[in-house]
Amino acid sequence: MIPAPPVYSPRPAAGGPERSGAPKKRNGWRTAAIIFAVLLGLSAFLHLAGMVSGVLMGMSGGMPASGIHLEEVTLEAGPAANKIAVIPVEGVISGGSVVSAKDMVKLIDEQLKRAAHDDSVKAVLLRVDSPGGEVLASDDIYRLITKFQQKYNKPVIASMGSVAASGGYYVSAPCRWIVANELTITGSIGVIMQTYNFRGLMNKVGVKPLTFKSGRFKDMLSSSKDLENLSPQEKADLAEEEAMLGKMIGETFGRFKAVIKEGREWANGKNAAGREPGQKLSSRWTDFADGRILSGKEAMDLGLVDELGNLEVAVNRAKNLTGLTEARLVSYQPPFSLGDFLGILGQSNAKGVKIDLGLDMPKLRPGLHYLETSFLP
Repeated sequence: MIPAPPVYSPRPAAGGPERSGAPKKRNGWRTAAIIFAVLLGLSAFLHLAGMVSGVLMGMSGGMPASGIHLEEVTLEAGPAANKIAVIPVEGVISGGSVVSAKDMVKLIDEQLKRAAHDDSVKAVLLRVDSPGGEVLASDDIYRLITKFQQKYNKPVIASMGSVAASGGYYVSAPCRWIVANELTITGSIGVIMQTYNFRGLMNKVGVKPLTFKSGRFKDMLSSSKDLENLSPQEKADLAEEEAMLGKMIGETFGRFKAVIKEGREWANGKNAAGREPGQKLSSRWTDFADGRILSGKEAMDLGLVDELGNLEVAVNRAKNLTGLTEARLVSYQPPFSLGDFLGILGQSNAKGVKIDLGLDMPKLRPGLHYLETSFLP
């Protein structure tokens, strides 16, 4: 018989462990791919479900069709026939040019529409925790709340959190009732517009701007004007610019005070007939409308706030104003999407390069006037 050929086994490298059997396959990438596919499918399913729900509700008259899909979430159990919708106003108040869930004004508009077209919603609780923000966005929200209460006869109760100042108070002013904690930072009734002049720094590094303009004031608020070497005509133009900007800020400030007066009088005037009225504005409240911040207690003494307390007090007040003993707290939230998941994983939204000049500058866009508490970042 011919002997069988010897089986060749490669010798392990010196100092290395011996390998036995077939090499193990690395399946980490497959696991990641499967997880990603599952998340993608789940996101697509939730998005489709939200669209179908929105269409069905729109067909049944439950709510108008829109580009923002919201889901009702129960925050506190209670009878389904009696609901209080909680709508948050958190962070800097701003608008947007694109209809999305990140457009604060549009989102609040859609949330109010859901509350308006749901007969089981008896009141809205506006949870305000904001230092203020853009003038136009604040005024848009003010008008939405005013229209909602007048058209649907459902009260909006403002519940102030840690901060409800400037634009945060602006959107609270038209509410039927305002509740604040004693330590809530509110007030800051005023308007601010800000810009910076970097010409001194530019001169040090040898940078000189060239400006071509169609009119004397086209470069108003420019950050590159040489303020140290202005000609007589440029000085006159600068003084006129300051007068124009002062007039604009004065008009906005006048609107702010009118909103407070109209909102407080409406909430505690004819609208309060037969029901418990809130605090009346003090005759000296305008003396405190100079940009200063107020505590919740100070604001109540001036009639800017109706009641002191926390969120629970505001909920009880909403029940009292609507004659309810029990109610379910609900909110309207955009459905979770794959984009949100990727954002959590660290997707960057940066669109520019940041240069550290060693200055702690507030996040205000030059050229816009704001209703914002200036000491907050």
